[in-house]
Amino acid sequence: MHELSIVMGIVRIAEAEARKSGYDAIDEIELEIGELAGVEMEAFDFAWNQAKRGTMLDKAEKIVHRPEGIARCLGCGQTFRMNNLYDACTCCGSCFSDIVQGREFKVKSITV
Repeated sequence: MHELSIVMGIVRIAEAEARKSGYDAIDEIELEIGELAGVEMEAFDFAWNQAKRGTMLDKAEKIVHRPEGIARCLGCGQTFRMNNLYDACTCCGSCFSDIVQGREFKVKSITV
């Protein structure tokens, strides 16, 4: 379950930033996790609830934005909705595309 290591990394980042500013608790954390980022959200939420215990994030509200997968076909140039990393172009059927959106994974903001 790589979601646990991801969550532990987020906790480390958030706590380090809060400490830099002289705070000892985090009220809210805002994350952006694209639909194509390879994160199983059910496992992520379970890991989150376990990993945040006893940390600065223990009582923090978690806000998650899930940008949808969007790709541009390298064959015909059409942009299309991508549900899986290897979806073919909905216009011409080509499997060669450039992912424009949906692989994001970042801590957008921390409120202390």
